Amino acid sequence: MAMLEVKDMEVYYGMIQAIKGISFEVNEGEVIALIGANGAGKTTILHTVTGLLSPKRGTVLFEGKDITKIPAHKIVSLGMAHVPEGRRVFAELSVYENLKMGAYTRKDKAEIDATLAMVYERFPRLEERKNQLAGTLSGGEQQMLAMGRALMSHPKIILMDEPSMGLSPILVNQIFDIIEEVSKGGTTVLLVEQNAKKALSIADRAYVLETGTIVLDGDAKALMDDDSIKKAYLGE
Repeated sequence: MAMLEVKDMEVYYGMIQAIKGISFEVNEGEVIALIGANGAGKTTILHTVTGLLSPKRGTVLFEGKDITKIPAHKIVSLGMAHVPEGRRVFAELSVYENLKMGAYTRKDKAEIDATLAMVYERFPRLEERKNQLAGTLSGGEQQMLAMGRALMSHPKIILMDEPSMGLSPILVNQIFDIIEEVSKGGTTVLLVEQNAKKALSIADRAYVLETGTIVLDGDAKALMDDDSIKKAYLGE
């Protein structure tokens, strides 16, 4: 059984159909990449899976449970975390306070403290800046904070939306190294990313999206060698 399964999803913005009956699945332990041009519908899919948008048709199953109509805050407590596009940190709160916000669904203080120690180990910069206001961090640090905050909920699956956006090449490499570490630590990853080359380099499988439709899917390494993918997304 897939950890996350999307079946025949259709999503509209008013009269405009953004997602046109797509189906895909994410198995436990996988890194799955959703790639496609701007406006292809990648962010809309993540927002619908995490309960921020409601599909007109279709179902979202998480560990076999239908979560299509469950509100976003309850989905978090089931074990799903979302790192939104643009980081969306709480600018007026400290780094530490932002991280604690990520654990709001959890009750065991000892477990929360253990997770915080793990996040600081993975992101030493966050520990150095734990008392600093999140809004004063650099773009790369804010991305690390958004990822750390998501990990504080101790998720089974983490959905990441454009984690490399606006970052320097060095920071992009760092962020992707961290995504690989998160995966190796046992967390399943669904990754939406415009940097197709980087996404495919760490993914197990990938789905290619064009104007709300999945046009291609398969093994990530095989897709990297696909001439149409090279031409459209890899600049080759």
